[in-house]
Amino acid sequence: MSDILHRIATKTTSPDGIYEALTTIDGLAGWWTTDTTGKTGVGDVVEFRFPPGGFSMKVLELSPGELVRWEVVEGPEEWVGTTVNWKLKQSGDYTVVWFEHLGWKEPVEFMYHCSTKWASYLLSLKALVETGTGAPSPHDVMISDWH
Repeated sequence: MSDILHRIATKTTSPDGIYEALTTIDGLAGWWTTDTTGKTGVGDVVEFRFPPGGFSMKVLELSPGELVRWEVVEGPEEWVGTTVNWKLKQSGDYTVVWFEHLGWKEPVEFMYHCSTKWASYLLSLKALVETGTGAPSPHDVMISDWH
């Protein structure tokens, strides 16, 4: 198994803004993709669509200000069955976000692409929380087609 791991810190004295950006449709659409639909409670499914395709995540766990956990239930074959974890921790004037996209069967070329895209979207999340404006798809930096 292979995993994508990233860490960012946002200048904010509370994890509430990050948590809201990860657990509301408006929040998710503000940094990841403007085409986000569904419900965001535990057991619900959120649908994310991008110009080349999309995927759906089932919300597995929510711990306000601390953790958001999803499972990919529909999308590219390499993603289905993987989990995405967002661990939040306050450190002084910063909220630190540990991001994990876990359970890739092998480090295929698509995983390298996704790792770069996750990093760019994490910077979009940081911008949304710190400035009020993110760079969600289709306004993000394009690096290549998915495959």
